[in-house]
Amino acid sequence: MINKNGDAFLRLVKIMDELREQCPWDKKQTIQTLRQLTIEETYELTDAITDEDWKGIKEELGDLLLHIVFYAKIGNEQKQFQLDEVINGVCEKLISRHPHIYGDPDNEGKLVNVKSEEDVKRNWEKLKLKEGKKSVISGVPKSLPATVKAMRLQEKAKQVGFEWEVKEQVWEKVEEEMAELKTAITNLEAVVKDHEKAFHQKEVEAEFGDLIFSLINYARFLQVDAENALELTNKKFIHRFTKMEEAALQGGKDLHSMTLEEMDAIWNTIKKQRADK
Repeated sequence: MINKNGDAFLRLVKIMDELREQCPWDKKQTIQTLRQLTIEETYELTDAITDEDWKGIKEELGDLLLHIVFYAKIGNEQKQFQLDEVINGVCEKLISRHPHIYGDPDNEGKLVNVKSEEDVKRNWEKLKLKEGKKSVISGVPKSLPATVKAMRLQEKAKQVGFEWEVKEQVWEKVEEEMAELKTAITNLEAVVKDHEKAFHQKEVEAEFGDLIFSLINYARFLQVDAENALELTNKKFIHRFTKMEEAALQGGKDLHSMTLEEMDAIWNTIKKQRADK
């Protein structure tokens, strides 16, 4: 298996070398031009994962692997790093951050003791701080989508004990934030002067953000991936809406000329079909 994987990887590296030398498009690429393409490939992989499309996952993993080799090729050309340094770097990181597997035994011949996944995560964060990280949450990328970023921030805060004990406490926080949002909306609606509306609109935005953050926290306690859950709902909405458009056209109607009640009746019929479960 090792030789099989190694041979396949070396084949990819060889092809990348050839393309970089001979293909006009590949020769022109830089880390900047590849950046957006890499983001797109990553989202294509996440789409395949959400759909549990294993054929798609396999294909998108290949595309991402190509990008990794491409960046390493450019890094080598710029005399910044080589591909083996990239691979050995992540190997060393994995070894150093798993002392319960690769560490040195103590006087009793025992490795670092971990009893659960949470122990592993806590040790991981402690080791990152020892490596020079200034904050537990400093490793969360700034450019992450907001929902994913909120999940990661909460997960990292949990590793130092900054976490609710039970989901009921989190739900109380959700209800508290919901009440604060309602108050902010009431305050906005009571404002008459335009220059005051801008301030209260910002307040509504802030409270709405707090509510979403709390709901994402609650999702974690339910062991629900908030980002994936929202994407599944997006896909469900797209399916039902396009089916509604099709049904309207089949009935000789156009959504623009229909009432909300008429559209809602078609929508409810589509829901009952349960074709988009």
